[in-house]
Amino acid sequence: MSPVLSRLQLKVADEAWIIAALLHREQPEKVDFSVEEIMQRAQKERLTERLRPGVYVHIIQHCVANRRPNPGRYRMLFETAPGRRRLFRLGDPYHPERQGGKVTPDRDDLHHQFGELLDWYREWSSSGIRAARESDPLLTLRGSGKRLWANESADQYVRRLREGWE
Repeated sequence: MSPVLSRLQLKVADEAWIIAALLHREQPEKVDFSVEEIMQRAQKERLTERLRPGVYVHIIQHCVANRRPNPGRYRMLFETAPGRRRLFRLGDPYHPERQGGKVTPDRDDLHHQFGELLDWYREWSSSGIRAARESDPLLTLRGSGKRLWANESADQYVRRLREGWE
């Protein structure tokens, strides 16, 4: 178990992110977690003296990138299905009003024992982008036709293809 941190030392959003990051790091085979799993882990981890009610609200709404902000604009978690969350990955779609919202805790705001989670996240998040590009059939086609019109503009290429159409 982690040492109990004072209420002033850990922001509620950062606590929600830490819990989700710990779950992902320890269970890399899982794509996402239920809200209940995240809350149980928060209860077990005891990052603060007592589990603050705001942690649940942040997991449900305030930190969820693809939900309308109310009021938080954080992009720390991602709703994969109703009642399921994972960490937000760079490249994930998000609600437009969350543009510029915080994605990870600031290193200076974290106890040193959680600093390596930020390094782990950076690698985890970027590997997700690579994996998505490799597994998405449309994204794998990116750039595949560029030789077809390498020496002409796209408009000229389309005009040439349409020649003789009636």
